Amino acid sequence: MARYTHNLMQTDASALQWGIIGAGLLPQDKRMKECLDPQDNLYTLVERSGDQVNATVIGSVTQVIYAGEDRHPLLVALDDPQIRIVSLTVTENGYYISKATNSLDADQPIIAHDIAHPEDPKTAIGIIVAGYSRRRKNGLAAFTSLSCDNIQHNGNVLRCAVLSLAQRIDPALAEWIDKHATFPNTMVDRITPVTQQHHIDYLAHNLGVVDRWPVFSEAFTQWVIEDKFAQGRPSWEDVGAQFVGDVAPYELMKLRLLNASHLAIAGLGQLCGYTLIDETMRDERIARYMRALMQRETGATLQPVPGVDLVAYQDTLIARFANPVIQDTVQRVNTDAPLATLVDSARDLLTLGASIDLLALGIAAWLRRVRGEDEQGRPIEIRHPFAPTLRERALQGGSDPRPLLSLNILFGSLGKKAGFVTPVAEWLDSLYRKGAHKTLDEAATRLAF
Repeated sequence: MARYTHNLMQTDASALQWGIIGAGLLPQDKRMKECLDPQDNLYTLVERSGDQVNATVIGSVTQVIYAGEDRHPLLVALDDPQIRIVSLTVTENGYYISKATNSLDADQPIIAHDIAHPEDPKTAIGIIVAGYSRRRKNGLAAFTSLSCDNIQHNGNVLRCAVLSLAQRIDPALAEWIDKHATFPNTMVDRITPVTQQHHIDYLAHNLGVVDRWPVFSEAFTQWVIEDKFAQGRPSWEDVGAQFVGDVAPYELMKLRLLNASHLAIAGLGQLCGYTLIDETMRDERIARYMRALMQRETGATLQPVPGVDLVAYQDTLIARFANPVIQDTVQRVNTDAPLATLVDSARDLLTLGASIDLLALGIAAWLRRVRGEDEQGRPIEIRHPFAPTLRERALQGGSDPRPLLSLNILFGSLGKKAGFVTPVAEWLDSLYRKGAHKTLDEAATRLAF
């Protein structure tokens, strides 16, 4: 968003009214604010593809708020009538939607806290609800809530979470939000690794720019948005964004082909001992596995996408993942990529009576990884809201996936169906008994990829 808004500001003076206030809720976001404050919130975006490097100083961010310890400054910012759009990227896990009920999981302790103490919310959803509540009390218009997360129908999911929480706090507030706020669906496609010290060093040594918090990304970018805004929006279409009536075909394409593939290969790659995604793709077995996964299984769940050649898009993804200059880590992908991309694909295929052997291997790798240690007993960091429970159940079940698959919030009813459990169990048993490399060898032979 910052890149699109910055570009628009270069050509359209009216876009200057759309400055961005960044906000961070996680402990690691504190350092981002500490780095950007002395730079007047300017940062360098470095876009790389092969030998081509494009660096741009982004000037659309006007302020950064760290709300990890105190939510009050962020809530005050949301009181400003000039705030018309609130966007968020909190990953699938930040919505607390149960797979079993497709609604807010009010039994989660952090959600229970936000219901009991709506003026002091802990979750991003709680903050949005509190923001709407304060604006309603002050007679201000509702803002647009814009999800940029990798979730199918992300705007609908956000709306469901917000209205469910608001309903439990104050039914009249929920009715007001439903009437006045909007929640557009979006699809964002760009690989952006977490900023690391080597990025800072590269920028200083190669381009002579001292920046405490640069952002490095691939050159490819796509942003598809449902045109449904409560109080207007920037003319992002003038700088490459696509506004469409129905985002669904685009978001499903990206989730099933990019995100599902990303998570499947990242889990296998980490178990094989790889650190980077491009390093993982240099393992020919994994590269072939990814192509087979898209061609035979995840791609089979898609309908035609307007203006997109799906075969060419798959080829592009393989090239993007193999791009050595991006240096995206398997840890980052395993942390951020939504498990639902694999689970939902499997559910759709089983409904069609089709095989899920390739998906089952990727899901088994995810289950093996959340044990929190690799095949040599070295620790794997699991960043997930349910990390302690995941590790406990992984240790309890070992090669038996059922303790993990019984987590309804992640797997819903699918975790109890033999057509899903059996192939996942088979691959998980192989990963435990034979290890990732031998399991890949066996899978490549048996599944002919």
